Amino acid sequence: MMNKVLTLTLNPALDKTVEIDSLEHGGLNRIREGRIDAGGKGINVAKVLKNLAVDVRATGIVAGHQGRSLLAYMNDLDIESDFLEIEGETRTNLKVYDRSKSEITEFNENGTFVSEENLERFDNLLERVLNDVEVFVLSGSIPPGIDSDIYKKYIEKAKAKNIRTILDADGEIFRKGLEAKPYAVKPNIHELEQFFGRKYSSDKEVVEDIKKLIDRGVKLVVVSMGGEGSIIANETETYRVRPFPIEVKSTVGSGDSMVAALSYSIMNNHGIEFIAKWITSAGTMTATKEGTQVCSFEDISKNVDRVYLEKI
Repeated sequence: MMNKVLTLTLNPALDKTVEIDSLEHGGLNRIREGRIDAGGKGINVAKVLKNLAVDVRATGIVAGHQGRSLLAYMNDLDIESDFLEIEGETRTNLKVYDRSKSEITEFNENGTFVSEENLERFDNLLERVLNDVEVFVLSGSIPPGIDSDIYKKYIEKAKAKNIRTILDADGEIFRKGLEAKPYAVKPNIHELEQFFGRKYSSDKEVVEDIKKLIDRGVKLVVVSMGGEGSIIANETETYRVRPFPIEVKSTVGSGDSMVAALSYSIMNNHGIEFIAKWITSAGTMTATKEGTQVCSFEDISKNVDRVYLEKI
C-alpha cells in the first residue's frame, strides 16, 4: 500500500499537558485538568494529516514502556506507524497551561540515547518505509547519540527515490539539512535570525534571506512569524501572508499544522497562493483549540478565504 506522506520523529515524546488556574513559582500548583498525548513534531504533523484524510505513516525511534504507550496512543488515533523499538525510555514533555494568562510553559526532556547499532537498524527500516512515498517530512529535535547531519543524509536518501522533502528543524541540524537541498523548509522567524546571525527590522530583510535559501536550491520557503503570519516564497513569487483574527487558546501544534497543510498542498501539486492560504488557515485554526488539539479539514477549508495575501 502506498503511503503518500511519511513523517519522521527521531525524538518523540509522551506529551503531558496539565491545566492550572495560575502558575505560582515556588509554591503549590493544583492541577485542574490533565491529558497525555503522543507527541513530537513529526507525530503532530501525522495527526493533522490524518484529519485531512491523507494516507500517512509515521516513523521514528521509541524506547521502553513509554515508547510502547506512545505507539498505543498512535494506534488509538488510527495512524499507521512503523517505529524502531530500542532499550531505554522515550522522553516525557510537560506542558503547563496557565488559565489566567492563556499561556503555556514547556519542560522538555532530552530523549534517550541512540547507539550506532540502533541507528543502523533504523536506517534499514527507513530504507524500507520510504518506498512509494511522495512527501517525506523531517521535523523536530534529534536524541543524544545521533549526529547533526542525520537529516542531510535522510534527505539525500529520499531525493534518490524522487521523494519531495520538507525540513522543519533548527540550529545545526537545519544548517546541515540545507546542504542536501530539501524541496521545502519552514523555519520560524527566530530560527531564520539564528541561521543568518542577524535580527530583522523589516519584511524586506526577511525576503533577502529567503532568496538566499532559494539560491541554495530550496524550492519553497515558509517563514512563520506567529500571530503576524508568514512570508512564503518560491523561485518566482513571494507573498506576505496575514492570518484572520481569532481568540488564541493554545499555540501548541500551530507550526506542525502548517507543515501538515504544506505536505497536503505539495502532495496535491497546488500553487503557491493555495499553499499560502491553506497553511495559514491550518496554523490559525489550531491556535483556536485547547491544549494539544489540532485543526480539521473543515476548519481549514471554511476559513481559507479569510487569509490575507499580499504579493511582494
